[in-house]
Amino acid sequence: MSDGAEAFILATGEATSRGLVRVAGGAAAAWAAPRPGGTRSEDALLVLPVGKDSAVLAIADGMGGIPGGGTAAARAIAALGAAVEEGLAAGMTLQSSILDGIGKANDSVLSMATGAATTLAVAELAGGQVRAYNIGDSEVMVFGQRGRLKLRTISHSPVGFALQAGLVDHEEALHHEDRHLVSNFVGSRDMRIEVGSTLRLGAMDTVIVCSDGLVDNLRLAEIAAIMRCGPLDRRLETLAHSVLARMQSGQGADPVPEGHPSKPDDLSLIAYRRHPGRAVMRRLPPPRQMPLGDTGEPAEWGHD
Repeated sequence: MSDGAEAFILATGEATSRGLVRVAGGAAAAWAAPRPGGTRSEDALLVLPVGKDSAVLAIADGMGGIPGGGTAAARAIAALGAAVEEGLAAGMTLQSSILDGIGKANDSVLSMATGAATTLAVAELAGGQVRAYNIGDSEVMVFGQRGRLKLRTISHSPVGFALQAGLVDHEEALHHEDRHLVSNFVGSRDMRIEVGSTLRLGAMDTVIVCSDGLVDNLRLAEIAAIMRCGPLDRRLETLAHSVLARMQSGQGADPVPEGHPSKPDDLSLIAYRRHPGRAVMRRLPPPRQMPLGDTGEPAEWGHD
């Protein structure tokens, strides 16, 4: 089913992890780390090839303030990945398999019976198109080579809905005191799944799946300027270091640059391009399948 490509599942890591994966006819780069000064991330991510030109990319961000957020994120990602593989093996469509997987992720988190919860953002890649699914304030975005924003999911939060309605602008939303509030999440009996339309990807479009640690610290224009072109894995690492620098500003004697946000948080990122360039393709590790049941760090991933 996966055409010999790698399947990666990474859960609640203590170290900074990075990887480059052959997937969906192109390449995906991923980067994950705990918040500055933190000991363990409560995010989990998945890169799952499901065919020669198809894949599922997903990030879950365990909700803070409630015990077990990291466990909830890990369980959601594991349930999603397993359900997608099982659904496709049973003849279901990729979309139906993802929806079934999200439902099973919700059941898995609810079964903890602790009140734990997580956000979840999923990008379905198939035949040169992308479709986004989201619950909460983790996001899926698509940027063109010239930096144009082609797709962005709506954060399920009071501020996200106010932004959609035009009641606040992007800059006001970035600094809003209620930006941390989330109104929809995995681990709720009232969970709802927002499903987007398919978008055909241009040759050099970049798909980004991220936890809110990215969009709470960098503006869309800053993200686009870094990711619109250049080697995918190196651009993603530059993006991650830019976010961490912004998070660390304001701590100790280092002041926050005037007008810039600074919200320390766990950070998880996945970026995908159909045509990442020959240099990136040459750096891809040889294909090696990793079972979804293993929630440890894959051998191909680098870490600090």
